[in-house]
Amino acid sequence: MAYENDYKAVSLYEVADKAGVSSATVSRVINNSPNVNPETRLRVQQVIKELRYTPNRVAKRLRNRNASNNLLGVLIPDIQNPFYVEVLRGIEDVAYENKYALIVCNFSQDEKKEKLYLDILLSESVDGLIAAPTHENDQKVINIVKSGLPIVCVDRGLTGVDVDLVVVENRNGAYSAVDFLAKQGYKRIAYISGLPQLPSSRQRESGYKDALADNGLVFDGSLVKYGDSRHESGVKLSEELLNLENPADAIFTGNNLITLGALETIHKRGLRIPDDVAIIGFDDMYWSISLNPPLTAVRQPAYEIGKRSAELLIQRITDPARPTVSMTLKTELMIRNSC
Repeated sequence: MAYENDYKAVSLYEVADKAGVSSATVSRVINNSPNVNPETRLRVQQVIKELRYTPNRVAKRLRNRNASNNLLGVLIPDIQNPFYVEVLRGIEDVAYENKYALIVCNFSQDEKKEKLYLDILLSESVDGLIAAPTHENDQKVINIVKSGLPIVCVDRGLTGVDVDLVVVENRNGAYSAVDFLAKQGYKRIAYISGLPQLPSSRQRESGYKDALADNGLVFDGSLVKYGDSRHESGVKLSEELLNLENPADAIFTGNNLITLGALETIHKRGLRIPDDVAIIGFDDMYWSISLNPPLTAVRQPAYEIGKRSAELLIQRITDPARPTVSMTLKTELMIRNSC
């Protein structure tokens, strides 16, 4: 059982020795240099295949600072969130088609973790970065933009710098949800927000407030709760809303994990949806239609966000001087039976 030999790292010098050529010749073959005899090229390629030699990316980058590493960094705030899983799938599909590999870092909304992962990505000489910053004044990411490394922001923008950006119509998506609830006759419409420092959270809150005003409903601050975009927030904050002396008769949740938490609380209390309390979530996930009753939700095109961001990043790597692009994708209210 020679598994150890199957996975042994092979050096460029071992390839050169077995092929009977210099290490410089092996390097020229790897880099498709025209100045190699065809017979020699074939012999070296056969040895590379036989020994399973893989060029060292970092060494290649050090030898030629203008060379591409074919490596993209992706910095996301919560790998548990199905939204970001779909975004990653879109990024990966485009990266693979263009012969790029990914290093994915999940910083869990922790700024110290974010700094660590950014340092690692830079040390790995990534060709570009796709990031969802901790907030719009995220100085660590802003400094990377200013350094000239190609970067695309997703879901969250930055202030004070020109950067490629892919977001969705957060305000319009929230407005459509709350407007629908109001037109269905609900009067005590609550909102459970994600992290309030995020532009997306503030935009969704703006849509919530505008829809209330346009439907003649008075804004009540006790019906707005700020969480951290996680399941636990949905559990705790929906409890608070339903414990009010005059409780919410409908809840609009700021993301899919908050929605799951709110649903857990509603079911634990034995309440019926939508008879006792209605619910609409921002993020329409694959499981929305499987719930009882099926969930009305704002669909944002997560896969498309990832796809577009990767396309923009590769364009930026190819053409660093092109004008920045800010892309806003449409949302859609998927009406089902939870309200």
